[in-house]
Amino acid sequence: MDDLTLRQNILDELEFEPSIDAANIGVAVDDGVVTLTGHVSSYLEKETAEGVVRRVKGVRAIAEEIGVRIAGTYETEDEDIARRAANTIDWKVSIPRQAVQVKVENGWLTLTGEVEWQYQKAAAYDAIRDLAGVVGISNKIKITPRLRAGDVKKRIEDAFKRDAVLQSQAIQVEVSGSSVTLKGKVHSWSTRRAAEHAAWSAPGVRNLNDQIAVG
Repeated sequence: MDDLTLRQNILDELEFEPSIDAANIGVAVDDGVVTLTGHVSSYLEKETAEGVVRRVKGVRAIAEEIGVRIAGTYETEDEDIARRAANTIDWKVSIPRQAVQVKVENGWLTLTGEVEWQYQKAAAYDAIRDLAGVVGISNKIKITPRLRAGDVKKRIEDAFKRDAVLQSQAIQVEVSGSSVTLKGKVHSWSTRRAAEHAAWSAPGVRNLNDQIAVG
């Protein structure tokens, strides 16, 4: 697919997505590498736009340079954003209370603290990404491992065995400290993502190196 066709497909897909106002998003394509520019009215819209582009066939990489401009003349104060973010995280039963701290500077949120599971780190991020006034998020929450490498490896391999699709795939699991490497070959990207999800679901996993080939 040539770059001109890919650019038009991306523009069409952005326009088709109802949760995005694509009027102020610029798209440039060079050899399958997409650069997004312009601005949107919320961080969630910015994140959604990137997700939309990522699913377009032919996209090799994305340089995301979209800015967030809060609609209207009112800018939410950092103190108010911090209070709402902290309360929202506290309401999430999946996140241990007081495990996550929030810092806000000019609308940019930084999450710190320690949790045991990757899904808890992701839950904290998901809880605040659509708050009004947020222009960006840095998720620096640490995942503190509580299991040995052998335990982590077994949990991931057991998760593969429970999955009707993954159990038939030749996927190797290597664990070093809190880092997991997946190797092998699968038939589809959805299967590869399922393997990634299973690996991230193991407690203590901080880094995932996915070397699974698709073909």
